[in-house]
Amino acid sequence: MSTVTTTYKVTGMSCGHCETAISQEVSEIDGVSSVKAVASAGEVTIVTAGEPDDAAVGAAIDEAGYELAGRV
Repeated sequence: MSTVTTTYKVTGMSCGHCETAISQEVSEIDGVSSVKAVASAGEVTIVTAGEPDDAAVGAAIDEAGYELAGRV
């Protein structure tokens, strides 16, 4: 199965702690092999095996205390 890179817009991130919190939650989703959160851009880029589950990504970002605004 090929990997897919997807970038999401996230509101509420402002610092390195925010990036870490989101990265930890999203990395626990099955199929996610890489997570890069960038607070200054308000974006989270993930690499998954196949198409990502947007609902699962949204739930993980919500669990971390932030809001998924959609795909970039």
